[in-house]
Amino acid sequence: MSLLKRVIVCLDVRAGQVTKGIKFQGNVDLGDPVEYARRYYEQGVDELVFYDITASAEQRDLFIDVVERVAAEIFIPFSVGGGIRSVDSMRQVLLAGAEKVSVNSPAVRDPSLITGGAKAFGAQCVVLGMDAKKVPATAAIPSGYEVVIDGGRTPTGKDALAWAKEAEDRGAGEICLNAIDTDGVRNGYELTITRMVADAVGIPVIASGGGGEPQHLVDAVTTGGADAALIASMVHYGDYTVDGIKTAMRAAGVGVR
Repeated sequence: MSLLKRVIVCLDVRAGQVTKGIKFQGNVDLGDPVEYARRYYEQGVDELVFYDITASAEQRDLFIDVVERVAAEIFIPFSVGGGIRSVDSMRQVLLAGAEKVSVNSPAVRDPSLITGGAKAFGAQCVVLGMDAKKVPATAAIPSGYEVVIDGGRTPTGKDALAWAKEAEDRGAGEICLNAIDTDGVRNGYELTITRMVADAVGIPVIASGGGGEPQHLVDAVTTGGADAALIASMVHYGDYTVDGIKTAMRAAGVGVR
């Protein structure tokens, strides 16, 4: 694993617009995803993630046209998630210019999606997106973190740690771990589950949900053991720039790309 940590910006897309909510609710539309992508690319972001946040719940495919437009403008890796329910839809996204596909709800419903994607395109192309929520620990959920799907709407009864390990075994090359309890709240990442997953798997883990200031990213990649930190609100609203965040992380002793 790389000693240099990555800063990744997430763009949630709904009806062709970048949108942002808190704990998956109260979304506000912000603007054109291609313009946002170009802005963060110019600020030195390492990677971008695009989620079509209502594709799964609405049972439709995601916006290939947005993927193509973004690919024409930026020259860094980006991954795309939302509404990817088959190896064929993965292929469409990769052919449109994305480097990686992120699977979440459909992979929980059909874990062979991870296996099939890894076989067809290689593990480096397949990211497991996982939304985890803190619950009382039980025999079924011993870690105390449950996997929830459909944009946080549907509990699954699956243990987050067990699912992370299964996804790695099936060929996922990376896990983007979003803690619903801290999503959009901007008071720090959920370091407990981040560390648990980072320690349990041998593939890179991206901390997601809760970044509000540069120190939070430092905490995610040190205390949390993550390989990368994903941010959204703190740059979307202009409070920080990507290069400013990286400068602060370096000053705190964290090697970033």
